[in-house]
Amino acid sequence: MKMKRQVVLAVGLLLLVVVLAACGASQKSDVSSDTTSAKNADGYTDISVDQLAQMLENKDFTLVNVHIPYEGEIPGTDVFVPFNAVEQNLDKLPQDKSAPIVLYCRSGSMSTIAAKKLVSLGYTNVYEVDGGFNAWKASGRDLVFKQ
Repeated sequence: MKMKRQVVLAVGLLLLVVVLAACGASQKSDVSSDTTSAKNADGYTDISVDQLAQMLENKDFTLVNVHIPYEGEIPGTDVFVPFNAVEQNLDKLPQDKSAPIVLYCRSGSMSTIAAKKLVSLGYTNVYEVDGGFNAWKASGRDLVFKQ
């Protein structure tokens, strides 16, 4: 029984590697190639913490913590921008409005507000992490504290 489980896991991992390699080869600069999510009615894409973890393996996006007050961050975070001051901090974000940006907060509510704001400002490749860093921690992953 244990041997069967190991074979099944090995085959599953091999399939995952093949799929990831195919995605990376077809569109390396497009974050959406790493996810199966589509844009929602508000114009941004919701992603899970598992999708974010996968995307971080070949990071080609700006990862933004928008939670206030600062309570830690997901490893790989590029910048901290308060969710209610996105417009005042556009200089911290990519000038190319089609560049991929992934937002998160503690639970998802502040990052949802920030995602809607970025879309309203013309950003077209916005992602929001469902559950924020609470979901990240609940999945067994660690936060880092820089401030």
